[in-house]
Amino acid sequence: MSTANNTLNILGHEIKPGESKEVDFDVAHLHTASAVNVPIIIERSKTPGPTVLFTAGVHGDEVNGVEIVRQLIAKGINKPKSGTIICIPIINIFGFLNLKREFPDGRDLNRVFPGSKNGSLASRVAYKLMTEIIPHVDYIIDFHTGGSGRFNAPQIRIEKSDSQLNTLARVFGAPFILHSKYIKKSFRSSCNKLGKPLLLFEGGKSIHIDEVITNHGVVGSKRVLDHLGMLNSKFVVFAPKTDCVMIAESKWIRAKYSGMFKVAVNIGSKALKGDLLGYITDPYGKMNYFVKADVSGYVITINESPTVYQGDALFNISTKLEA
Repeated sequence: MSTANNTLNILGHEIKPGESKEVDFDVAHLHTASAVNVPIIIERSKTPGPTVLFTAGVHGDEVNGVEIVRQLIAKGINKPKSGTIICIPIINIFGFLNLKREFPDGRDLNRVFPGSKNGSLASRVAYKLMTEIIPHVDYIIDFHTGGSGRFNAPQIRIEKSDSQLNTLARVFGAPFILHSKYIKKSFRSSCNKLGKPLLLFEGGKSIHIDEVITNHGVVGSKRVLDHLGMLNSKFVVFAPKTDCVMIAESKWIRAKYSGMFKVAVNIGSKALKGDLLGYITDPYGKMNYFVKADVSGYVITINESPTVYQGDALFNISTKLEA
């Protein structure tokens, strides 16, 4: 475990115990020759403790995660009572500038880890993150949202067999915990291979900031820091209002017709088999198809697009829970 009783050497900078520093994660240059630097905010306590990394913006259009990390910094939650807290609010700065998921090279950053020193732009950023930042940290919380108009209920995704992550996920206290296998070349998978536990938070949708989702992310982060003995004593931590629902399996309900789409159920609610979930209509008032649940379970993702095509994923519903 990292300690705060020695100098942290990161990206060519030395940060001593008790110091605060903002350093640049030198990504690349624009085609205009302008430098593109990602600010990294580092806060260290004089008291030894773990090093926690908060990241967001792996996908440039997932702005709600950026807002969560922003609030951690703005409220001073990132100033630890012990140990070190590192915040990277935006990893894919190129995508964030254009509110696009991918890098300018068309690659999904979350599918090129651990990256390559001489590879594509996305691969080089992944490589630099994995070689110059991740070796210094003990825990990572990475914030994401749903894509393509899909709104995710606030949830933590972890691998089922990892007991440490299961404990941290319950401490975080999101309404849902999804057992999700590691995806090849993802940030989460690459950190796991280095023995760095990562909690992946999903909530809300891309190009959208939701106050409820943001609050879950901020409050959950406070709970984890408090659990690690790092949260400043001026902050109050409350237990979750409800127990976390552990989801082992889920399924998508897809559109049987193309048309205009209207949702009739709340995100995170429990639906019974046969319950009405939404409507698909045509623009001419001739068709009105009722989308109903074919299983009973929690609605953890909703497609909020006003128009859908046949086969589009509309609702993700839990099919198997775990104690």
